[in-house]
Amino acid sequence: MKIKSTFTVKHGANYYQNKPLTFNKHKGTSLLNSICFLLSLFIGMSSAFSQEFPKLSDEILLSRLKPNTEKIKVVIDTDTYNEVDDQFAVVYALLSPEQMDVEAIYAAPYHNSRSNGPADGMEKSYKEILKLMDKMGMQHEDLVYRGSKEFLKNKNQPVESDAARDLVKRAMASEEPLYVLTLGAPTNVASAILMEPKIIEKIVVVWLGGKSLEWETAREFNLLQDMESSKLLFDSGVPLIQVPTEPVTSHLLTTIPELETYLQGKGPIGDYLIEIFKDYHDNHYAYSKIIWDIAVIAYVIDSSWFKTEIRHSPILTDQMTYSVDQSRHFIRLVTYLRRDKIFGDMFRKIQDHHK
Repeated sequence: MKIKSTFTVKHGANYYQNKPLTFNKHKGTSLLNSICFLLSLFIGMSSAFSQEFPKLSDEILLSRLKPNTEKIKVVIDTDTYNEVDDQFAVVYALLSPEQMDVEAIYAAPYHNSRSNGPADGMEKSYKEILKLMDKMGMQHEDLVYRGSKEFLKNKNQPVESDAARDLVKRAMASEEPLYVLTLGAPTNVASAILMEPKIIEKIVVVWLGGKSLEWETAREFNLLQDMESSKLLFDSGVPLIQVPTEPVTSHLLTTIPELETYLQGKGPIGDYLIEIFKDYHDNHYAYSKIIWDIAVIAYVIDSSWFKTEIRHSPILTDQMTYSVDQSRHFIRLVTYLRRDKIFGDMFRKIQDHHK
């Protein structure tokens, strides 16, 4: 028995129809599965570009992806209460005024055992940011903004929020690139891009998200929480510096004895960081914890602590893997970091703040 089948693929305004496929019934299932897989990949790739975004020239894009060498303006997008690493990162950034002006901090949504949904996670993160600044004796009026209450549901509909609106306004008014230090699910950032695509010409996103491009999976908490927003970062052409978890920021381990040595008694904020670190895990025997997000802050403080590569932006599939297309725009990928330099700088700044 032989079976005949035809299929049509839509690409923009053009249609291509193949001639009939003929295959044996015993081999047909395998062949048909292969065709369906390739077809779904093709359609997924096409749909990724359904939104119109400004296209930066390679020259401008590569210039934006160069490591910063002077003081920069930043906003921080953070799911602060998700675990304990964001608190260290926010403190580290606020104590680095010689390297960056922190113009705004946005509370990002998250959903895990520490929240009952994205909106609750965002609200808890908002309150945690205020708590950190109070313990540091810093003013937070007109600096901290609530973000999205839900994750992006489709690539054409932003989730509007105070954070996304502020990012659009701030980016469009900036005369120099605004660095968007993104420490969680990138819902606020993606929504701002959808609300005003022209901010692609005004910002540089430094994102802690995904695994490195050589890994068999991209699966990682920030990325999987909002796949549509994560795809948009890779697809839109926004200048993107990706800081992956494994095998890069996974080296940022610390322990209770180390934190007690350098931060105990170093003011309310030093003691608070130790407190939340201890409370995060019940069993402290041979215990260490990764402080993931400080990598993003450290990168814009001193890029010499890192190794990076220019890569073509990957295609993030629905299976949370990366596909490669050498015709796509460039991103910068972090491949290595110097753990001791980063922790040493952060510890010294917290100690100096106490003085």
